[in-house]
Parts: sequence; structure tokens; C-alpha cells
Amino acid sequence: MNITIIGAGLGGLTLARVLHVHGISSVVYEAEESPDARSQGGLLDIHDYNGQLALQAAGLMDEFDGLVLEGRQAMRVLDTDGTVLMEKDDDGTGGRPEIPRADLRRMLLDSLPAGTVRWGHKVTAVEGRTITFASGTSVDADLLVGADGAWSRVRPLLTDAKPEYAGVTFIETYLYNADTAHPDVARTVGGGSMFVPSQGKGIFAHRERGDTLHAYVDFTRPLEWFENLDVTDPARIAAEFDGWAPELTALITESDTVPLMRPHYTLPRNLRWDRVPGVTLIGDAAHLTVANGEGANLAMQDGAELARLLASGVDVEDALREYEEEMFVRAWKTIEDTDQIVESLFGDEPPQKLLDLLA
Repeated sequence: MNITIIGAGLGGLTLARVLHVHGISSVVYEAEESPDARSQGGLLDIHDYNGQLALQAAGLMDEFDGLVLEGRQAMRVLDTDGTVLMEKDDDGTGGRPEIPRADLRRMLLDSLPAGTVRWGHKVTAVEGRTITFASGTSVDADLLVGADGAWSRVRPLLTDAKPEYAGVTFIETYLYNADTAHPDVARTVGGGSMFVPSQGKGIFAHRERGDTLHAYVDFTRPLEWFENLDVTDPARIAAEFDGWAPELTALITESDTVPLMRPHYTLPRNLRWDRVPGVTLIGDAAHLTVANGEGANLAMQDGAELARLLASGVDVEDALREYEEEMFVRAWKTIEDTDQIVESLFGDEPPQKLLDLLA
């Protein structure tokens, strides 16, 4: 059977790896020209109830353990004046170890046979199970899996649903050499993650490898609101946090990079589709929602579960049907949890709702 996976993100690579563990070959087509074509983002917390289970199915837990950044599960919640309201140390039992996304992706890539991933294959059209690339070439698949994220080219084969703006936008900043160049900020963030929730906005940060601080300045605003906000101007962004402690706003004003705006999109709630022979979706292509710490974990779990069912010996369509039914339930539960998280961060009783959620 010709298994074709579109997208070499964490979900698509996990699917290919677990299939390989079971002796089943696949091909992954990726639009990027190489593994290093762009930055892969910051840290991911990989959970013991989904992401780590996928890595166990992939036979990669030893490699994963060697890449975990120690101490990054530490967490603190602050008030806008800088007062520490809650603090948890990383005692190694948190179940959510942190790893750089780029390292995790490289680990998965290195676990695959040479030639599994075909780089520089941007999909321009999908008709039936025929995939056409920007080069003009095309391939046919017996089984086509869309692991191609929010703006999936495969999704229209299954549903007319399209991503819509979720009402939340992150603006990202980075502070490098923080312990020496930005010591007050580094002490405020601590050794792991820091949350400063507030109604309609917040500042969140975590310590990446070494002493790099990665911050997310969050707003619950319509996209039109940002037309009057120069997101490349740190001073202009910081003005929205007038009266906040300077060691918090310094995560914006002392940024060593130009702030980058990232609007968040979501697919319709409780999205599902009728079974279409030989086609399915995993990860954000199937259940995109606001960033909540679960996206990468769910994508990997989707990939591992789909691979397990395909390798189980049942009819392919039966495997796809069972996979999708289980995946829909996982996705719906995550969306419900996301609502609770968003309310605790930006709702009408910050920071108490977040403290209650973390208790």
C-alpha cells in the first residue's frame, strides 16, 4: 500500500516513524526545501498522557530523555506589579518535560530511513488522491494523510470547514544572554515559565536553552484592532501595559528581536466529516485550536494511533474509521479544556482563575 503523508511536522513524522517501527513504509512530502529552512519555534512540553505515549510507540524515549532541558517545568504566576502569587519548582515529577521543537523534529527525522521525507515538494492541488506539486509533477496515493497544518490542502477532500480567527493574538519577543544582559528580567521569569494574566491581555515567558527568554505578549482583540498598533515597535506595544512592573514590560522593550505578530486561528467546534475512502487528517489539519500546550502532543498522538491501527491487520477503511472516531473525541475534549484556559488567562477574574486552575 502506498501511504503518502503531506507535511513533515511532528505529527507527520511520528506517523512515518511508528509505521516504520511496524515494518510499513511511507513517503512524506514537505514544502520546505530542507530541515533547516526556517526556525522551528521555541520549547514544547511533551505530556506523559499523550505526546510521550506517541514517543514510546516510536521507540524513541531514550533519545527524547537525552534532549529534555532540566528545570524547565518550574512555573510561577505573577501579578501585574511583579508580585509572585504562585511558584512551583521542577522536581522532575511534573510529567511535562520541556524540549526545543527543533530538537524533537530532528530526532524524528533522524529515526526515519533515508529518502522517507521528500523536501521541496509544495502541494498546489489535491484531487481525489492525486497530489500535484509546484514543480508540475504529481503522485497518486493509496492512502493520503493530511498532516499539513492549519491551511491544509488535503482537508477540502473531507470538509468545507476553514480556519477562522480565534480572537487571540500573540506577539513574540526574545531576550538573549538574559542573565547578564537583562538580569532583572531573568530573575523575574525564573528558571521555567512565567504567567502574568490580565483581563484581555497578558505577558507570558519561558526560559529556553541557556539563558534565552522567549516571551509571548497576548491580546484578546479583533484583528482590526491591530491595524492601529505598530507591532514592530516595542515601545508602542509596551504602552498597552502602562502601570505594569518595569521588569515585566522589559520583556517587550528590551527585546533583542523585532516583535513578531502571530494571530491564532481555529476550526469549527466539534468538527467531523463523513468517511472518505483512503483519506484522513492528523494534527492541526484536523482539529486546529488556540495554542494551549496540547497541539504538538495531539498531533503526535494522532500519528502514533493512526499508525498503530494501520499496522493492526484490520481493513484499512476500518482502521481509518476507528482512528477518526477516537480522534474526534480527543479533539473535542481539548477544545473544552482550551476554553477554560483562555478564560483563566484573559477572563474577568485574573489572576485568581488561573491560580484555581493550577491548584
